[in-house]
Amino acid sequence: MVEVVFPGGANHHGTLFGGTALALMAKAAFVAASRRAGPGVVLVAAERVEFERPVPVGSVVEYWAAVTRLGRSSMTVMVEGRVDGPVGEDGSTVMRGRFEMVGVDENGRPRPIDPTMTREGAAS
Repeated sequence: MVEVVFPGGANHHGTLFGGTALALMAKAAFVAASRRAGPGVVLVAAERVEFERPVPVGSVVEYWAAVTRLGRSSMTVMVEGRVDGPVGEDGSTVMRGRFEMVGVDENGRPRPIDPTMTREGAAS
């Protein structure tokens, strides 16, 4: 996922607002989790979220997300944000975090995650 830091997502210092960054990281975690388990997933926890450097307005941030643990109904998704922008630090990791996602059914209750589910949603 790629996003540009615009002034509307910045704080009073002209850098990416932490709340905006956290929302984008959660979105990347959702995409990775739903590709693994289908669209019925929700965020239940964000842990060890670290903002390593300020990200100035005008920067392009690439969010990389990967499922690193799969449980019966939950999974862990690691997310990194890497900057590519006017600061000249292409590919530098500027944020990272761990997100716990849970598969839910139509009633919002935890559901088992099929360990053979692939990105396309077919069993392998």
